[in-house]
Amino acid sequence: MELAAQTIFSDSVASAGENIELSVVMPCLNESATVGICIKKILKAMAQYQIRGEVIVADNGSTDGSQQIALNSGARVVPIEMRGYGSALRGGIAAAKGRFVLMGDADDSYDFTHLNEFVAKLREGYDLVMGNRFQGGILPGAMPPLHRYLGNPVLSAIGRLLFKSPVGDFHCGLRAFRKEAIEKLGLRTLGMEFASEMIVKATAFHLRIAEIPTTLSPDGRDRAPHLRTWRDGWRHLRFLLLYSPRWLFLYPGVILFVAGTVVAALLLPGPKRIGTVGFDVHTLLFAAMAMLTGFQSIVFATFTKVFAISEGLLPEDPRLSRLFRYITLELGLAVGIFLVLAGTGAWVLGLAYWRAHHFGALDPEKTLRIVIPGLVGFTLGFQIILSSFFLSVLGMARR
Repeated sequence: MELAAQTIFSDSVASAGENIELSVVMPCLNESATVGICIKKILKAMAQYQIRGEVIVADNGSTDGSQQIALNSGARVVPIEMRGYGSALRGGIAAAKGRFVLMGDADDSYDFTHLNEFVAKLREGYDLVMGNRFQGGILPGAMPPLHRYLGNPVLSAIGRLLFKSPVGDFHCGLRAFRKEAIEKLGLRTLGMEFASEMIVKATAFHLRIAEIPTTLSPDGRDRAPHLRTWRDGWRHLRFLLLYSPRWLFLYPGVILFVAGTVVAALLLPGPKRIGTVGFDVHTLLFAAMAMLTGFQSIVFATFTKVFAISEGLLPEDPRLSRLFRYITLELGLAVGIFLVLAGTGAWVLGLAYWRAHHFGALDPEKTLRIVIPGLVGFTLGFQIILSSFFLSVLGMARR
C-alpha cells in the first residue's frame, strides 16, 4: 500500500533551490495553534546557523486550517492520505530534498532552536542522532507521570535489552538522520511504533548512532493529544517482541526444551521423591509436553529469522549461514526418520508388553514410561521432517 502524497509549495520554499542540506519534517494533524510557531523557530535557527534547509509539514488530514498556516509561515505542505504517525513521517521523509532530515512534532514541545547540534553530529559522520529527554530535562507538565516513570523507561529498557541499542530514549520525537541511510532500512510501520522501528533497524544494520540531551516542554495544543497510552504502548511493545525472534521464540523454547529433557531423564527410570513430594508419570507427561512445545518454539524462531532476513527486515546473520552449511534437508530428513522409527519402535515394545499380559489391565507407571518416550520421539521426528522441508523452501526463496 503506497502513501499518497501531493506537494504544495509556498513561494519562499519554491525559490530556495535544490541544494538543501537539512529538511525538517513535522507530522501534522490539527496543529493550527502551534505549527506556525514551530516553523518560525526552525527558519530562524536555520538562518542563525547558516544552514540551507526547508521545512516540510506532512499533513495527515487536518481540518483546522493547519495547512494554510504552514504555507503562510514558509513551509512546504505534503498531504498524506493514509492516517498514522508513521505514515505522515514516511511521506514527509520521501518528499524531503535535504541529505539530512530532522523530524519533530508540530506541537511546540521540542526545542528546534538547537537543531544545529543535530546537524553537527550528522556532519561528523553519524547516521542517526537521537534526542534524549531524560538527559536534557522534562519540564513540569510536559509528560504524564505514567509515561515518564513507567512507559518510556520500561519500553526503552526492553529495547536496549532485546537489541543492544545504545539509545536511552526510544520514543523521543526529535531526531535527525541521513536520509539515504534511513531509506535503506525500508521502514514499514504506520503508527506510533515507527519511532521504535527506526531505532531497532538502525541498530540491527549497524548504523552510527549518537544522542543529544533534549528539553521537553509542555505542548501548546488547544486539544487533547493523539497519543493513546495503553494502545500505543502495546503497539511499541508488540513491535519490539515481533522483531526479536530470539526473545519471543528462541530463549523460551530452549528453556522449555532443556527443562523438559532434564525432568524426563530423571523420571524415566522410575519415580522420584523430593522431601514429601513425589514425582511420577504425570510429571513425566508434562515434561514431554515441555519438550515438544520448546522444540516448536525453537523452530518458529528459525523460521522467523530466515524470513526476516529474506524480506530485508533483518541483516544477514553469518552464524545462521554457517549453521545451514551443515544442517541440510538431507540431514534433517535422516534425523527425523530416525526419531519416527524410534518412536514407533517404543510403541511396538509397549504393544508387546501388553500382549505379554494377555491384553488385559496394565500398570500405568510402567506402560507410560514406554508410551510417552515413543510419543515424543515420533512427534519430534515428524516435526523435524516438516521443518526441514519448509526451511528448504525459505532457502530457495533466499537464493
